[in-house]
Formats: sequence, structure tokens, C-alpha cells
Amino acid sequence: MTTTLLPGHPFLRYENKALHLEGVRLLDLARRYGTPLYVYSRAAMLEALAAYQRGFAGRKARICYAMKANSSLAVLQLFAQAGCGFDIVSGGELARVLAAGGDPATVVFSGVGKTRAEMREALRAGIGCFNVESEAELEVLSGVAESMGMRAPVSIRVNPNVDAKTHPYISTGLKGNKFGIAHERVLATYQRAAKLPGLHVKGIDCHIGSQITEEAPYLDAMERILDLVDAVEAQGIRLEHIDFGGGLGINYDGETPPAADALWTKLLARLDARGQGERQFMIEPGRSLVGNAGVCLTQVLYLKPGEQKNFCIVDAAMNDLPRPMMYEAYHGIVPLDDSASAPPRVYDVVGPICESGDWLGRERELAVRPDEYLAVLSAGAYCSAMGSTYNTRARPAEVLVDGHTAHLIREREAISDIFRTERLVPAGP
Repeated sequence: MTTTLLPGHPFLRYENKALHLEGVRLLDLARRYGTPLYVYSRAAMLEALAAYQRGFAGRKARICYAMKANSSLAVLQLFAQAGCGFDIVSGGELARVLAAGGDPATVVFSGVGKTRAEMREALRAGIGCFNVESEAELEVLSGVAESMGMRAPVSIRVNPNVDAKTHPYISTGLKGNKFGIAHERVLATYQRAAKLPGLHVKGIDCHIGSQITEEAPYLDAMERILDLVDAVEAQGIRLEHIDFGGGLGINYDGETPPAADALWTKLLARLDARGQGERQFMIEPGRSLVGNAGVCLTQVLYLKPGEQKNFCIVDAAMNDLPRPMMYEAYHGIVPLDDSASAPPRVYDVVGPICESGDWLGRERELAVRPDEYLAVLSAGAYCSAMGSTYNTRARPAEVLVDGHTAHLIREREAISDIFRTERLVPAGP
């Protein structure tokens, strides 16, 4: 048996020319469950989590999985059972955490637009902390909690004006971003929060962006946050925890982000040097835990040669996997059968949706024929979770691989499910 590993994907390999995830042949899953199909590796997710756990060994730390990256119940269940808390951004995500068996006391609620109804749901559930993103939100949350005879645990999210050097759509720590409270307003905001009767100040929070591949922005943000911790506590306001957010990137196309354990060794050294090493701290990783654990399987429908471009038309589309359309993001694309029976050609890999932006990969050299299958790599984060039913296309099924076993964790949506809640109006006379 010949085995070929895929760089950056330790649980994805070719065995006798057939692509396997852990011990499962992906072609078998494509034929059994149909395509498009998402497949995730349990081992890959736990290995990514283990890097953080190694970095935090012996520390008072909580890893809160940022579930917007991938909110499938079985994925949440896996992280809950591994000891993670959760970073949520909606009442719907809170409901998912509870349905997956997560502990609400380990939940932090982020997001700039929390509604009063969501605040009440979270307070009734007993979440660990609200990451408050504006001064107006402080006032509303205090009023909601007071009306329920409660005090809401809060952490104020700081916008430190640090450039994470990432795509502008996923940058969150600059002055021009909508997130958090401006650095120069933080002290006054804490003073106001400490006086509001419906609030209990718990900590400070910072999140500067996503798909960060350098350590410098983290170090810069940490220094600014620690300066604020000193200033806030000098006013007599005790901060029980520091939440440094998430955002660590993954390898999509040769990027070399720092390993989680190596990064946190450096960050913790900074904490120790500032006398903060014994404080409770939290982080909110998402993409770095699930991104390279998933693939999207798709079948080739047609090969369409042209004067300027050749098109490989597949059955996955921008509604199934939106990142290329939204961010011009790169995802590796490889065949499920690497026997190369067809001559290689350069293709744009596109979907069937009636939009020129419906593409999965541009200028990819592939040796492929119609009816064969491809795998879109690094599809575990912000892919299925951001999907839609545009063009009335049903959402794909999802499978979790554990060794040689494959579990169906989401059934393929039926077309009738898409318009089940819609209603026709009475016919006219």
C-alpha cells in the first residue's frame, strides 16, 4: 500500500491513490451520502484543541470555542465533552450550546447587537459573562437584568486599534470597525458600569480579527490590554478575568501561522512579566480548531472548455461554501481519486448558481473527468455555517469521521424543508 500525506492536513492522505480522512475513504462517503457533502475529522479537531491545552497547562484558563465558525451540534458536543466553554453571538447559538449539552456557566456572549429578548434568555440560562460592545448596551443590559431581579456579569470589549493584518471584512480591532469600545473611552465606561445596579463587572475582553498569521498583533494587543487593566483597577474596579479573544489563522495556501502552544508560551511570558500570570484568563478560538478538520466533497458535472478559460462545473456552489465568493478566499482542491486518468488542464472550478461570483477555485490544474469527485480542503470553518438556500438549493449533509467510523451528523435538507414555513395567499375572486 502506498500512502501520500497532504501537507498541513495530518489526517488527510492518499492510500493507493484514494483520498482518506482518518481511516475512511472519502469516495465511499460521497457515493453513500451524495454531494455536496461536508466531512469532519474528530481527531483533527481534538489535536488542534490539544495545542491550546498544552499552552495553558498549569494556568487558570478557559477555552471558549467560537461556535460561529462551525455550529453543528455534534461539533459542539465534541468540544463540550473536551472541557471547552463557548463564545456565542446570538440567542440561537445559546440554544445550540444547550442542545449539545454545553454548560451555560462557561458561555460568553459577544456581538454588537444583542436584543433584550436575547439578554433575558442568557440571564435565565445563567451564562458566564456578557462581552459588552457599547456604552448603550451597558445601559440596556443593566435595565433588563434589574427588571429580572438579577445582576448581569459583564466584561467590556475593548477596541485597541491594533491592525491584525488580515482581510478587512474579518478585522475587528481597528478604530473603523464596529466592534468594542474605543481605547480612550474604556476607563470612563468601566466607571459607569461599576455604578449601574444591574451589572457585575467581571473582566475585560479583546478580539482583534480572524485568520491572523503573525504573533506581533497579539503581543501588541496584550500590552494595550494590560495597560488598561492597571488603569481600571487603579480606580478600585476589580477585574476577575482577561479574555484575549481568538483569531489565530490556519494554513489555506501556504500560510505559516504560529502554533497555538508556541504563541501562548510567548503571551503567557508577557503576562508573567507584568505580574498577571495568576489571573483567570480566557480565549475564544474558532477557525484554528475546526478549519483544517473539514473538507467539502463535490462531484464534477461538466467540463466546459473556452477561449479564455476552462471551466470545471461542480455540484457545490457559493451557497454551500461561501468563503471564495465573500472574501476571494483560497481553498485547496484535490481529486478523491488521484490515479490521474484524464490529462491535466487548468480550470476555474465553479458551481451551478446563476452568479459570476459562484466559484470555488480559480486557475487550478486538475486531471479530472465528468462524474468524478473533488475535495475542497480547509472547509471546516465558516463554510457550512455560512451556507444558505440561495437558488432554492438544499443544504448539504455533514459527516463526522472517528477513526474508521463515519457518523451522519446532519441529514441533507429536503427541498420541501426550505419552504415549509412559507404560506400561499388565498386565491382572488
